[in-house]
Amino acid sequence: EVQLVESGGGLVQPGGSLRLSCAASGFSFNEYAVGWFRQAPGKEREGLSCISGSRGVTYYANSVKGRFTISRDNGKNTVYLQMNSLKPEDTAVYYCAAVPESHLEQPLWESDYDYWGQGTQVTISS
Repeated sequence: EVQLVESGGGLVQPGGSLRLSCAASGFSFNEYAVGWFRQAPGKEREGLSCISGSRGVTYYANSVKGRFTISRDNGKNTVYLQMNSLKPEDTAVYYCAAVPESHLEQPLWESDYDYWGQGTQVTISS
């Protein structure tokens, strides 16, 4: 059974940092690209970042470029999203998603992804 489990969300003050984790199981992890998405109340889901499976090529949305860093540890079947300089507008539920790397066409489009986690809440507030 394919599973993606996000963790690491929480409440932080503006300017703070969080590191999200996405733990995967049930598939050949190093053959899959993994993306991070978020959805704020009343807004559409937004693609933030993606990392390929084998070579670790990364992609970022302009809204997070320079503040967020995606990485993966294939030995632990885990992808991370390091988030720095957080802003109130980063408040959202954050999701990770996976797709076979060979099927990936648009790294930041949710329609490209086959498997999704349940999400973790990130709240940025003073």
